[in-house]
Amino acid sequence: MGINTENDQETELQIGPTTEGMVRLYVKGQGVDLPMDFEPEEAEEIAEELRAAAARARK
Repeated sequence: MGINTENDQETELQIGPTTEGMVRLYVKGQGVDLPMDFEPEEAEEIAEELRAAAARARK
């Protein structure tokens, strides 16, 4: 499965700070339970990548 592969699987995405000072992206769905922790600086880089991808998708 890749970026352009469609599927019907439903997942939930939660984003927030942890008590350890990290930023957590938490993905949960059928057969998926994936917490991903990032340093705040890494989270800001990811946010920039998301904004850039959204801008490219709009074109």
